[in-house]
Amino acid sequence: MTEKKSVAIVGLGWLGLPLAESLQQQGFSVKGSTTTLEKAARLAKQGIDAQVVRFEPAPTADVAELVSADAIVINIPPKAGMQGDAFHPQQIGYLVDAIRKQGARHVVYVSSTSVYPEQTEPVRSSVEDDVQTPEQSAAPALVEAEQKVLTLAPERLVTILRCGGLMGYERIPGKYVAGKTIDTGTVPVNYIHRDDVIGLLSTILANKLQGTFNAVAPEHPTREAIYRKSCADFGYELPTFVTPHKPLSYKVISSDKLVQATDYQFRYPNPLDFPYGSGA
Repeated sequence: MTEKKSVAIVGLGWLGLPLAESLQQQGFSVKGSTTTLEKAARLAKQGIDAQVVRFEPAPTADVAELVSADAIVINIPPKAGMQGDAFHPQQIGYLVDAIRKQGARHVVYVSSTSVYPEQTEPVRSSVEDDVQTPEQSAAPALVEAEQKVLTLAPERLVTILRCGGLMGYERIPGKYVAGKTIDTGTVPVNYIHRDDVIGLLSTILANKLQGTFNAVAPEHPTREAIYRKSCADFGYELPTFVTPHKPLSYKVISSDKLVQATDYQFRYPNPLDFPYGSGA
């Protein structure tokens, strides 16, 4: 019988909770963090030991026990807002300091493809080596956070997973554009279904994969195609598509590096085929 591995998920939210449930089903011992006592109580009934802690940017509770696990998945949304761009790197800095004192062997940081700048045509696929420093990035604070996590290597395996726009379940594209005027209809999307992010994270943990990787569905239909189908499927008012006044900048993100490293087969390679709703 194989050893039961422990995983700590910092951020049991829209992505983190179903990831925890999936890892449980695979035989992992799972714990994590949430921001409310009510949710922690619900998670305890599912066998998930959840600590109530917020990162403001310092943790509101001692997180030594939280980050004591074989593997850690950091899944804190990089929301700056009124806190400013320095807020998220500070959150990650406190977390990295706590992890450094514990025995985790693998740390995965869920980042975003927003690190890649948009370009005018012709656009080639953006790959991981395109952005390695904050100065190269459209989201320098996010790259700064990535770099803080990378300081945990080489004593630990470290993986940075730059996810595209997360869709699926109640995140329905047409809901966000219904009745609006859209001048970016010709821009290709860089979406990924939540189920595929969970599949990729599970694969990364199982294979102890390290490095920086993009996670985006292989196909990139246009926004107009996505919005038209989504509005038709769910009865939302169709947006009005207009021609932009100037050439559009955009980016196409490649996940080839991750696919080649894992042989992962996307459940939903085409965003036009993404399932939605609670039964997805």
